Amino acid sequence: MTPPRVSVHRARRRFTALTVLALVSTFALPVLSASPAAAATPLRTLAAAKGKFIGFAAATSPLANEAAYRTIAQTEFNQITAENAMKWDATEPSDNSWNFSGADQIVNFAVANNQVVHGHTLVWHSQTPGWVQGLGATAMRSAMQDHISTVVGRYASNAAVQSWDVVNEVFEENGSFRSSFWYNTLGQSFIADAFRYARAADPDAKLCINDYNVEGINAKSTAMYNLVQSLRAQNVPVDCVGFQTHLATQYGFPSDLQQNMARFAALGVQVRVTELDVRILTPRTSAKDTVQAQYYTNVVNACLAVTACAGITIWGFTDKYSWVPDTFPSEGFALPYDSNYAVKPAYTAINTALGGSPNNDTQAPTTPGTPTASGVTSSGVTLSWTASTDNVGVSGYDILRAPGTSGGSFTQVGTSTSATFSDTGLSANTSYRYQVRARDAAGNTSAASSAVTVTTTGGGTGDTQAPSTPGTPTASGVTSSGVTLSWTASTDNVGVTGYDILRAPGTSGGSFAQVGTSTTTSFSDTGLSASTSYRYQVRARDAAGNVSAVSSAVTVTTTGGGTGGGCSVTAAVQTQWNGGYVIQPVTVTNTGTSAISGWTVTFTLPSGHALVGQWNGVITVSGGTGTAKNANYNGALAPGQSTTFGFQVSRSSSDNSTASGFTCATP
Repeated sequence: MTPPRVSVHRARRRFTALTVLALVSTFALPVLSASPAAAATPLRTLAAAKGKFIGFAAATSPLANEAAYRTIAQTEFNQITAENAMKWDATEPSDNSWNFSGADQIVNFAVANNQVVHGHTLVWHSQTPGWVQGLGATAMRSAMQDHISTVVGRYASNAAVQSWDVVNEVFEENGSFRSSFWYNTLGQSFIADAFRYARAADPDAKLCINDYNVEGINAKSTAMYNLVQSLRAQNVPVDCVGFQTHLATQYGFPSDLQQNMARFAALGVQVRVTELDVRILTPRTSAKDTVQAQYYTNVVNACLAVTACAGITIWGFTDKYSWVPDTFPSEGFALPYDSNYAVKPAYTAINTALGGSPNNDTQAPTTPGTPTASGVTSSGVTLSWTASTDNVGVSGYDILRAPGTSGGSFTQVGTSTSATFSDTGLSANTSYRYQVRARDAAGNTSAASSAVTVTTTGGGTGDTQAPSTPGTPTASGVTSSGVTLSWTASTDNVGVTGYDILRAPGTSGGSFAQVGTSTTTSFSDTGLSASTSYRYQVRARDAAGNVSAVSSAVTVTTTGGGTGGGCSVTAAVQTQWNGGYVIQPVTVTNTGTSAISGWTVTFTLPSGHALVGQWNGVITVSGGTGTAKNANYNGALAPGQSTTFGFQVSRSSSDNSTASGFTCATP
């Protein structure tokens, strides 16, 4: 779980993106005079070619007064969000007293430069004048309607203004509704009302809900998911969801960003990254620049991988006007351009991820650390090394091997995107030397690391210690003809090389016979008879041929067959922490020969576990049994077709157990 990245309510913030999928790379750009460093192909051209927008949050003062700022703004971006000029305190500082000078400035700039505008923000607990906050319920609702109607209505006929942040930041970190003056006075209904007022003011605009710390799958994003699902079920016009994505390198990257985008997209909404920046701890160093650049790459890649992701807006573009240093005194340098409008590795990373070939990356990554060897067996070894750094970002490593302790040529035997690699198929009692080199996206290659020599163990001699006994298998995905088994891994003084899976007929009696092997701690057995019981055991092997004792047995009874329809289910623990976990994805597959119209998955929740969020399914819990039924859009599956759902569970901080025993049935 990524720690909170803090919501800040200063000048220079807010924005969201626009439906710019219609923008193409043939935009006519004005003649430019300033000369900040840039890649040969602007970001806007690359993004438009992929059907996405790339935008920035505009500050009105430099937009009016600095040529370098304007040049980058019009050259690199095809979308604009006003940092502050469209917020309530800027547009209606007192009741029915309007000021659109800043908002009009940004809209006019966008029109002149073939850009689209995202309006930010209509209803927010911050930067709303005191005269609104002190109103009673009836007057407050009336003021909200009047404000939305006037602001959105002003630009409804302007083709450049294509979307709005209707409501902003309505949740606390634990997923409860924020105790704002809006919520305290009007209750949750203010959210639906705001969207309906906005739709009435502009029937064609994309209407968005926006929040921070919802990039990954967590309690807050799940609350957002459930709210959007509920609002759309009530025909409330929520068209898109904005992930602010204010990141900080010291907290780690939200690795489930793409999955989170995909689950929202499954609701039928557009998703977008609305306020991207990546702050680092001061002082700035090349190593920190490399990490920051990788974060920007990761965000772009996630958006490109999800069709429903309309694009990315960066919260500003130059460190000169970033909100970060004033809010986090020990952090900063969060944007792709430095304070002198020179491109940073972050810019090059964005350009490269969008498919460009930046002309200023000729710097090779640093040399990786000398590999270290672990898990040496008679036929394999695992290598790890200190990661390289790069001015843009390391894209991968080449693993080189040579025979013997000296002499012989190094040849490439594999690649890795992380600082580890497992080499297999080696000869027993044989020496090998390994080196590693790093690559970046521009094709620059580092020097090879120093070599490490590894000698495999003897095959079948010297090792007489058997692996420990595997854990009792657990069954999931039980169908009329198959089952998936999983178990706790064995340990060994050298290394476990595999497992034998044994099966016996019935609930008792009968002999166990080997029906398969696995190099992992799971196995799928197929070709079983419907409505029939089987018992399973597992034993472990090592490279020397030592075999563990067999595990305790699990009994499995297949489901009934003969209807032509059936389903299987597999489930994965995506992430867990003290106090909770997320099961994602739970994959349901039609294993029958005919289409099914619905499915039901059951599972067991350990004592003390409570369901706190769900998506792409309808889940109820009775006692310790969870029952998940399909949503109205993912129940129909053709033979072989799959769908997924997920859920979040809370538990005691001292408990590390998770939901288990997943089974699937069709109506």
